Formats: sequence, C-alpha cells, structure tokens
Amino acid sequence: MKNRRAFLKGSLLAAAGLAASRVGRAAASVAGLPSGIVYTAKDPGKWSAKVGSHAPVVTVDGKKVTIETKHGMSEKHYIVRHTLVSADGRVLGAKTFYPTDKPVSTFELPADAGKKLYATSFCNLHDFWLTGFSV
Repeated sequence: MKNRRAFLKGSLLAAAGLAASRVGRAAASVAGLPSGIVYTAKDPGKWSAKVGSHAPVVTVDGKKVTIETKHGMSEKHYIVRHTLVSADGRVLGAKTFYPTDKPVSTFELPADAGKKLYATSFCNLHDFWLTGFSV
C-alpha cells in the first residue's frame, strides 16, 4: 500500500510541476502563445540577429497606420504578408507581397479599431513576427 501511495503522490507532483512550467512559459510569451511560434523584438528566440530586418515597424498618422519591414526582397527570401489586427483578433487589414515588392503597407483604421493593435510580418524563411502598439 505504501508503494502505491508513493507512486500516486509522485505522479501528482510530477504532473503539477509540468503544468506549472507550461503556464510559466505561456505567461512569458507573446499573447499567450509559446515562444518559438511568434517572434517579437523583445522575444526573438532563435532569430535574435534578425530583429532589425524582420520585426514590423509601425507609424501612426491620425487614422492611417503604415507597417514596414526593413527587409530585402528576393525570390529566395522575402516578406510574404503584413496584417493589422485588433486586440480582440479582428483583421483590420492585410497585404500580401511578391518578391519584387517593397514590404510596406498602409491601412485606414476603422472607428471601432480599439486602442491596442498588432502589426504582423511573415518572412518565408524567418517565421512570423509581431509588434504591438497603441493608438
């Protein structure tokens, strides 16, 4: 009976430890997503050398939001898409690029956009990048 209790107690402690470690990692990540799925200037993960050329740069001028990714474009390596997203997950604007395009997009904010927004930039080689900002 002692062995069974020790086994159950140990199993519960191991499960609690695993759950706590996952919660801790999720709390430290972007928007509740695990690190390594969404990259930011503050959490670039394995792409720390790529922040300047992959994290979207946002400029707000009144109701106009411009997203730029300071990234060279070629057939083998390019920015695929920009997306402007509200805090509640609504896509407010999106632009897809070809390798011959310059990765700059401009969107007009709707009246109900909210104060907290996110700009995304997706690179075909270096994954999905996010910049949060307020208007």
